[in-house]
Amino acid sequence: MKRPFRYNLYGIALVFSGAMLFFSCADNYERVGEEALPLVFPQGIAENFSFRYSEAKEDMGNGDVDTTKVISVLSGPITENYENLEFPYRTFPKGISVDIFDEDNNRNKITADYCIRYSSTGLIDLRGNVVLETHDGKKLETPRLYYDQSNNWAFTEEEFKYTNPEEGTVMDGEGMDFNRDFTFLNAHKTYGLMTIKEELND
Repeated sequence: MKRPFRYNLYGIALVFSGAMLFFSCADNYERVGEEALPLVFPQGIAENFSFRYSEAKEDMGNGDVDTTKVISVLSGPITENYENLEFPYRTFPKGISVDIFDEDNNRNKITADYCIRYSSTGLIDLRGNVVLETHDGKKLETPRLYYDQSNNWAFTEEEFKYTNPEEGTVMDGEGMDFNRDFTFLNAHKTYGLMTIKEELND
């Protein structure tokens, strides 16, 4: 039995409509997010660098003469300068060493695998195998540490290990903040084994 022409026409129209629908589904989506971010390049790169930060004892005016004191020294193999951006910063992609000098000119040292220093705020963000060693042998180890140059204050919210050879103590915990001289130390949460040295009374 022969099918009527209108059924053949209906079948052809259905196939044609389906093909049009399939081929009209082109990817016209406008990409956003990381793909839409403009490329940012450093305005300068320095290798085997050393930056010294100093301060005067008192505010100085034009024509005043006084001596300054070195408060910190940043050094490392490479640094990239992005200080021409609206929110300026400087990166240290291959690690950094920071020497911090206290009021008595004692040197405390911080090392890390990676670092960003935000120029407008004076905040240093240290990441990866961060180790802080004080002039008297105290040692703090943590995966991330922030140092606020404006307030001479350091803090972390990560896990840490703090060793104090003076008191013979080892402390594990999470979260800590302390001053530049390491004379004030506030551990937010401590846990695990803590070794405490006791003095025996005769």
